[in-house]
Amino acid sequence: MDIQFVIMVMLFLGALWYVGRIIYRSVAPKKGSCASGCGKCSADFSKITPKE
Repeated sequence: MDIQFVIMVMLFLGALWYVGRIIYRSVAPKKGSCASGCGKCSADFSKITPKE
């Protein structure tokens, strides 16, 4: 087996894993958050004072 072939297979499998992880995270249900997943629900605005 050629070393270049082994490196290319490893890069290809790594790319497949990365893309699969991105797709899974976008489709998987979010635990403890709202449906949009934007993160606004967990923000604490109680300590912010308006500018005068």
